[in-house]
Amino acid sequence: MSATNWPDSLKNWVTQCLQQMTVLNKAEAQAELKEVIRAAHADGSMWTVDWSKRTLKSLEPKPGFNKRKNMDSVATPAAQTNKKAKKPAIVATTLDSNAERLAARARRFEREHEIERQKQSGYYQSSNHGYEYSRHVNRKAYSPPSSSSHTGGSLQDRMQGLTTSYSSEFRSGGKGSRKKYLNMSVGYTEDEGNNGLDWDRYTIVGTNENLFKNYLRLTSEPDPRDIRPYRILTQTLAELKKRWKQDPNYHWICDQFKSLRQDLTVQRIKNEFTVEVYEIHARMALEANDLVEYNQCQSALRHLYELGIKGHSEEFLAYRILYLLHVRNRSDLNRLISTLTPQVKNVPVVKHALDVQRAMATNNYHALFTLYNAAPNMGPYLMDHFIERERLGALCTMTKAYLTLPLTFIAKELAFEDASQAHSFLFNHGAAQYVASQPSNSNGLRGDSARVLDCKQVQPRLVQVYEEKTRRVTIQGAI
Repeated sequence: MSATNWPDSLKNWVTQCLQQMTVLNKAEAQAELKEVIRAAHADGSMWTVDWSKRTLKSLEPKPGFNKRKNMDSVATPAAQTNKKAKKPAIVATTLDSNAERLAARARRFEREHEIERQKQSGYYQSSNHGYEYSRHVNRKAYSPPSSSSHTGGSLQDRMQGLTTSYSSEFRSGGKGSRKKYLNMSVGYTEDEGNNGLDWDRYTIVGTNENLFKNYLRLTSEPDPRDIRPYRILTQTLAELKKRWKQDPNYHWICDQFKSLRQDLTVQRIKNEFTVEVYEIHARMALEANDLVEYNQCQSALRHLYELGIKGHSEEFLAYRILYLLHVRNRSDLNRLISTLTPQVKNVPVVKHALDVQRAMATNNYHALFTLYNAAPNMGPYLMDHFIERERLGALCTMTKAYLTLPLTFIAKELAFEDASQAHSFLFNHGAAQYVASQPSNSNGLRGDSARVLDCKQVQPRLVQVYEEKTRRVTIQGAI
């Protein structure tokens, strides 16, 4: 049966039906549409039926809430009594249905954990619907049927798909074949209830043996031939760490880590090795001043830690606090601090980050720069992103309280390496104005160590620069 032999009225009716379909009723409506066309073709009424008057039950509007409400208002007292009597049975049925969905979900989670354990042991095999996956053999990746959706292409192609792609299923007869197809069209089988999809059959295991692979964003279903298995990924990480120590080419290393993370994601590998990959990449990103990649790794690590996978969660909790201080996200910072237990707050790295937050909240610049000099792990790399802003704020306070300040005192108080670095900081912000006459040092030379800042002259300029650094732009663009 070819769509080219259909009457124009039938083609117009099919077009109207396809336009009325939504995501919710698409599967049911397509099944009913095929059945109507098949029946008309079988009994020869395709050219005699007035298709403009035909409707599909699946596309008819469902009864609204107001209509039911009006019917209840005019119902007899006896009918209302019967409805009240039926409510306990309805509630019990709903509870049973919810319990079944929760049980199905729990079974799926148990299967996922079992798969993870098998992957860590070096062997995983799953046979569902005739497809198998194993770490030791090359298998065919499962591809869901694409014939259930004909939303693209021309009208001729879409109507042709209704007759050709399903003809064999319906021509075989029987309710079983139709029920089998409908189950496949929504992505689960007969023995899988609502919210209990068998995700195991969609898990792939790579077969690529190359240690290094450039990162490419996926635009289609992943091919196992392009994915590296767990065994190869562990070797890749070890080699990347060696390369980073020998030649820290961050652009190439970052590309390889993104490819490594992608292979872990498509294979649904979530274990301590996954945590190690994200932690190492996050540290490298901090060292390379790449906050974009660091933030992506930090977000993924939060999810992995919530799953109970072991890692350096306290270290990265401290990094998250410092990052929120950098972006000045006070709402998320306060929410995060409120969830910390006393035991976590007493961990040294977390305690240091909380002390930094307290020093910034109270404008205690002396304590802040003392903590900056004593920051553990990769903390200084994160603090470098907001330390300039805090130095300007501290200088605004200091120049408002003093008439003059020795440059050596400023360098020591604001954690500069020496007076020359402090002078460069003031010069870059247009605030390098000093008292005219100063005594010479012991060598008779006037160096940066002998300079004294004129606070009255530079204070307005420092306030202006600080306000420019701390201005925020709203979503609408208003400052």
